[in-house]
Amino acid sequence: MPTPSPIANHIRRLRFEHGEMTQSELAERIGMTRQTIAAIEAGKYSPSLDAAFRIAQVFGVGLGEVFQWRA
Repeated sequence: MPTPSPIANHIRRLRFEHGEMTQSELAERIGMTRQTIAAIEAGKYSPSLDAAFRIAQVFGVGLGEVFQWRA
């Protein structure tokens, strides 16, 4: 059983708050696949720093509003 990512995120909530953006729409805007967005959202995959900043930029928020480190 894979260990969950130590990085929590609020991507699902942010997508909903931004006009119910789909995973596919977010993926297209940052140059990733929908499957990668789904895996990040589910905590099964930690994004690169570059991808994390691009996701935050899409929503117009700081990185800390999208991702948090779970200690």
